[in-house]
Parts: sequence; structure tokens; C-alpha cells
Amino acid sequence: MMKLSICNLRLSIPGLAISLAIAGCAGDPLESGVDPFAPMVFKEGATAMPLNPPNQATIQPFYVSQQTVFKFAVDTNSILIGNDGITRYIVTLTSPNGNSQVQYEGIRCDSFQWRLYGTFESGVWKENPLSTWRTIQSNVPNRYQAALAQGAFCNFASQEKNIKTIINALNPNGFTGQTKPTNSYGVIN
Repeated sequence: MMKLSICNLRLSIPGLAISLAIAGCAGDPLESGVDPFAPMVFKEGATAMPLNPPNQATIQPFYVSQQTVFKFAVDTNSILIGNDGITRYIVTLTSPNGNSQVQYEGIRCDSFQWRLYGTFESGVWKENPLSTWRTIQSNVPNRYQAALAQGAFCNFASQEKNIKTIINALNPNGFTGQTKPTNSYGVIN
């Protein structure tokens, strides 16, 4: 009987050791496939089109570049800082002859991309069925998404979470002192 218990014990010890080793590996992120330091997979939240046209009382012009002939403005009441990492906003683009286009867009700071959700046409918001994420262009004259991302909506590759900071960055007159926001160069277009 004693021999049987010792044999069982000899068989149990290697089995127990293997079980403990496997259990220990299950907690290892590299073994389990769950790496807490791995980049998060982007998942965009639901986006609803705005209910109203831009509010003329809260339109804030902002500077884009010396090469552009267009004027750009954001409705500061429309700025939504999303938990999904997207800052959504209404922007107005005005050509030199006075024609305006109003768009609802989003900017992702982590990937430096923008998306056109829809346009305001004939008093109604129309969703863009071909909406996709596009890389923000920094080297074109009408680079307004780059000006918004670099000058107001993003803090490097992170989304700016403070609406007051964003509104102050859009308005170069909101700054006191010598430092002007990166998108203004001290000029309102």
C-alpha cells in the first residue's frame, strides 16, 4: 500500500508541476495574447449629424496659411470631444467670391486623420455616404484640418480634452503674453 502511495505521489508531482507551469504562463501577456501595452484597436463611436445649422453667434474664424485665399471658421458650440478620440465640429469654408460651404467633420489626433461626415445644403444636413478617414495634409494651401489639429484640437498625438483650451487656441486674441497659437501666427484671416 505504501508503494502505491509513493508511486501515485511520484506521478502527481510532475503533473502538478506541469499544471502550475501552464497556469503561470496563462497570466503572461505574451502567452495569453492579451498585452496590456499593445496599441488599442480604434473603434469609432456612433456619429449623429448636427440638428442645427452653424450658430452665427459662435462662429470663430481661424488662420490657416498665407497661401490660402479661402476663409475658415468653426462653430465653437458644435465642437464635441468624443470618448472615442475623435473631435467633431462644424466648419465653414468661404471662397473669395463669398460662396460658403458648411461641413461636419471629425479629427483623430492619434493617427492625424480627418473625416467628412456631411454637408449643410439647402437648409438640411446631408450625410456623406462615401465618408472615410483620410490623412491630414500639412503642405497644401487650404490645410485647415492641419491648422485645427496642430493648433487647437490636438496636443501632439493626443486629443485635447479641455474645450476652453481649444476655444482659446482658435482665437489668437484670447492669448495674453508673447506666445501665439501655432495656427494663427498672430493673424486672423
